[in-house]
Amino acid sequence: MYADLIFTGGPVLTPEGRTATSVAVTGERVTAVGHDEVLDLAGPRTEVVDLAGRLLLPGFQDAHIHPVPAGLELTQCDLTGARTAGETLAAVRAYADAHPEREWITGGGWSMEAFEGGTPTKELLDAVVPGRPVYLPNRDHHGAWVNSRALELAGITRDTPDPADGRIDRDGSGTPSGTLQEGAMQLVGRLTPPATPADRLAALLHAQRHLHSLGITAWQDALVGSFLGMDDPSQAYLTAARDGSLTARVVGSLWWDRERGAEQIPELVEKRAALSHGRFRAGTVKLMLDGVAETGTAALLDPYLDKCGCATANRGTSFIDPEQLPKYVTELDALGFQCHFHALGDRAVRDALDAIEAARTANGPSDTRPHLAHLQVVHPADVPRFARLGATANIQPLWAAHEPQMDELTIPFLGPERASWQYPFGALLRSGATLAAGSDWPVSSPDPLEGIHVAVNRVTPDSDGAPVFLPAERLGLAEALTAYTAGSAYVNHLDDTGRVRAGALADLVVLDRDPFAIAPEAIAETRVALTYVGGARVYAAQEA
Repeated sequence: MYADLIFTGGPVLTPEGRTATSVAVTGERVTAVGHDEVLDLAGPRTEVVDLAGRLLLPGFQDAHIHPVPAGLELTQCDLTGARTAGETLAAVRAYADAHPEREWITGGGWSMEAFEGGTPTKELLDAVVPGRPVYLPNRDHHGAWVNSRALELAGITRDTPDPADGRIDRDGSGTPSGTLQEGAMQLVGRLTPPATPADRLAALLHAQRHLHSLGITAWQDALVGSFLGMDDPSQAYLTAARDGSLTARVVGSLWWDRERGAEQIPELVEKRAALSHGRFRAGTVKLMLDGVAETGTAALLDPYLDKCGCATANRGTSFIDPEQLPKYVTELDALGFQCHFHALGDRAVRDALDAIEAARTANGPSDTRPHLAHLQVVHPADVPRFARLGATANIQPLWAAHEPQMDELTIPFLGPERASWQYPFGALLRSGATLAAGSDWPVSSPDPLEGIHVAVNRVTPDSDGAPVFLPAERLGLAEALTAYTAGSAYVNHLDDTGRVRAGALADLVVLDRDPFAIAPEAIAETRVALTYVGGARVYAAQEA
């Protein structure tokens, strides 16, 4: 039987290394991996792709991403390209001027490091958009910037109490200053115009095209549900899965409502059944345990420091009661759900691992494959627990570098010892943990090659001489690629993907060069030439 597609003439990354030069695909699956003998499978209708020395590898998979909000932001006031306060404000003004018909100015993606203390004021927004309400989440989507009109419409004054799961930032007199953290975002976010179903579907398909152009063939959507005004993407996925426009393979993490308890579990069981169709499955539950370090809401074992280096009374925020969490996770595990934890601080990481351990003790071994995302601060005593408990470390490599948000808004408030526990990729790998990788897009770039660059170098591609961030935690190139392929495939229960081998699904990527043959400092210059899902080409660069 002839193959439908043959790749030849370049290195192929297999589980054993770059040990092959040719791959045959028949239908949706790889049918042969080898060398020139694979060409014997070529027939009159076989498409032959000359790799010309370029690397063929498994398709990248993003283990923690938010494509629909990202796609929506790209069509609104997109601030992800702004680096300074001036650039950010100019972008807001330009968008508002270009869209006089918009009742609200929405979008987001601004960088905290562009503003002193990471908290811009309402007066800055008032100066560029004085009459209409503005609501702009920051890059990490754990805080939002609003103007006076938005605060007025929401009825937020100096007398408004902070919600239990958030904080209204205030000036010295107690007056709201213009930023809302965590659950306080919803005080304004609930008033913004919701996207239509057509908007959400268009955003999904726009994001999918972009992700395929980056070699991403599968992902885990880290928030399927409604949270802080973010649009629920579930129906967009279901529509795309039913009509065939969902070309990627997607796992949906069903949102755990942190204001409720175990009574929501039967609803999650119903959603899992109702939403799973075709290439979309919803067998995961997302549990957000804490916030982020830059705003002091990541949950820490010991208190944050103040600007003078003295301990404060703040240990961050636990959004789910740590005493109840083991019970919830045990019940979810018994029902076959995978648990996907947002765990950024060392206390949140420990709480997640304790809950997984409780589930293992109660239920015995299972194949639910729990994973912890972000892992900014991990106490060294907890590093070996990942392998022992079968908990995957879901890393976001782009964050593991010296940049203003790290150096100005994080390290001073952690102190030297805790700062040295950040993003311990190497330690986790050496301890035997499985690593998966993702981007958290739109929080940061979804480009896996940029993430791999940082995982290997621990500096950003545009570091301009910045020191290496905790060099002992660097990964090798093969290790970083494995996290973005086989590691994320494991988390996604896509066991027929993530490796180039006979019998696997032909989810494949051709790069424009072999990154093993170039200097590590040049990894981020690599681009994707071709992307295939199930043997079907879903992206081709113009020069490919």
